[in-house]
Amino acid sequence: MPQSASPPPPLSRLRLVVGEEELLRARAVSEVRAAVRQVDPGTEEHELAAAGLPLGDLAEALSPSLFGGHRLVVVTGVHEAAGALADSLVAYAADPDPDLTLVLVHAGGKRNEALLKAFRQAGAAEDECAKLTNAGERMTFVRNEVRRAGGRITPDAATALLEAVGNDLRSLSAAASQLVSDFGGSIDADAVARFHRGQAEVSGFTVAERVLVGDQAGSVEMLRWALDRGVPHVLLADAIADGVRTAARVASLSTSNVGELARQLKMPPWKVKKAQAQARGWSIPALQQAIGVAAELNADVKGVAASADYALERAVRRIVQLRQTSGAGRGARR
Repeated sequence: MPQSASPPPPLSRLRLVVGEEELLRARAVSEVRAAVRQVDPGTEEHELAAAGLPLGDLAEALSPSLFGGHRLVVVTGVHEAAGALADSLVAYAADPDPDLTLVLVHAGGKRNEALLKAFRQAGAAEDECAKLTNAGERMTFVRNEVRRAGGRITPDAATALLEAVGNDLRSLSAAASQLVSDFGGSIDADAVARFHRGQAEVSGFTVAERVLVGDQAGSVEMLRWALDRGVPHVLLADAIADGVRTAARVASLSTSNVGELARQLKMPPWKVKKAQAQARGWSIPALQQAIGVAAELNADVKGVAASADYALERAVRRIVQLRQTSGAGRGARR
């Protein structure tokens, strides 16, 4: 499970937040921060990134405050900590300050495992934020998110939401909150379908459709309209990626029989028909390049790009250009 069944005490002097799921890591840190502030609203806080962190900056953050009171120090990305910084943290763990809560955030994996081991041996509390790897865990996450927002969701509605939104936890969390806000405390499959038509098909999927047919003006207009409505960047990027991947899957198979394609691809016939229409005019190499653009966009909207709005519009223009070039090339070969 992504988090321990019995959460560790919030004011533990040493605390680890470990795992691949960025949303769960961020929540764990936020919960510690809220608990510390509840006990001492005047808590002095420091958040430091381990990559390239000078030892002096760490020492200053961990040194006793002239004003007294509790202190909170969060060191993020400790899997990227240099050897000297990791050694300093290990040395601190041997004799921690009772008036300071030190949180180390690690993205999982083998890097700096010795640092984690030293903190565990020193009695550090730990939040496990492991990646949700199967449908059952993601289903539980969806139910918990709806409950967290003050609602309830039926099993078929939770399944529909996963199918509509995908596996990204931030997108699922945002969708769960919006569903409760839009439809009240009880969420059924019909509510999810109505939500998805409003948020994804009318916005993200409409953008994707315009992109795939090579309509640059229309796709940019629809993208800006969706952004103005507040449609999350991740949902837009996911819709574009889904459209490109589905068109590529349909185009890569020799048959055009809808029923046969639906069976082979395990997709509903209506989606196959839509993908066939969108794949017309594309070459396989161009679709493969478009998949690469969509993959870059996925990273950009999750924090790599300075501006997610700009990253989306740039990707839309690049994919449309690939479609237009692909169509021109196919026409020239006739």
